[in-house]
Amino acid sequence: MKSKILRGTAFDGQVRIFIANTTNFVEKAKEIHQTSPVATAALGRVLTATSILGVMLKGERDKITTRINGQGPIGTIIATSDASGNVKGYVTNPQVMVESKTPGKLNVGAAVGKDGEITVIKDLGLKNPYIGNYPLVNGEIGEDLAAYFMYSEQQPSAVGLGVTIEKDYTIKSAGGFILQILPDTDENVAYILEERVKEAGSISKLIENSRDEKEIMNQLLEGLNPKVLEEYEVDYFCDCNRGRFEKALISLGKEEIMTLIEEDHGAELQCHFCNEKYQFSQKELESLMKEATSTDEKL
Repeated sequence: MKSKILRGTAFDGQVRIFIANTTNFVEKAKEIHQTSPVATAALGRVLTATSILGVMLKGERDKITTRINGQGPIGTIIATSDASGNVKGYVTNPQVMVESKTPGKLNVGAAVGKDGEITVIKDLGLKNPYIGNYPLVNGEIGEDLAAYFMYSEQQPSAVGLGVTIEKDYTIKSAGGFILQILPDTDENVAYILEERVKEAGSISKLIENSRDEKEIMNQLLEGLNPKVLEEYEVDYFCDCNRGRFEKALISLGKEEIMTLIEEDHGAELQCHFCNEKYQFSQKELESLMKEATSTDEKL
């Protein structure tokens, strides 16, 4: 089953809804990065949230990046999405291991840590990207993102994110929801939503026990007039290519490229997002050095 995001409304348009089933692409990310269970859960939550943030973007070429570093053993978690919700990401330490909260309950907060912040970077095609950040609440990702929305963007939101992993390390379920209250909404709506989210339980269980995203929406917002506006098929997708790595090498400058030639007689670069490796021979580096020299002279 392909990963999907559903966008809708409730309370006669007073609340906007995003519900995601990302089981498929979290499995793909786990296979690419060979993550430990707790790293899979942490990365899966951030990938899911960032994919939802992606479909919130308005411009077709807009992109959004979520970066989390709580000074925990997992290091930094980074995920980037385009406006179609296609996402890629990685963690600094994919093999991190921490003691579980209880048997079967992964301690994502301990792996991530909370002595840091969540940063959201929106590339909207302007001269400078929008950068917002907020201190982490507990490193569990969902509450951290909700706090970011509330205090950095002044947008009251309920956020649920979850990843359930089987004993054989395959992904049983992964997904999330973001519910946002629009301006001038009745004050009782926030209370009703809060109670409904508590009653619904974990998003992972909702995904396991539901046929599709529409059923999850109806369970979560039953009686609150939920309506589906649009559905998106999303995936884990890396758009790296050889040309981008050539530009990266050129940007190092002629002296750095010369060092690679003299010491290594070539170079191997690896993409953090998909682990694809790009080999550059000495002859290719010499050609790139000429381009770098030409660029330096123009500057």
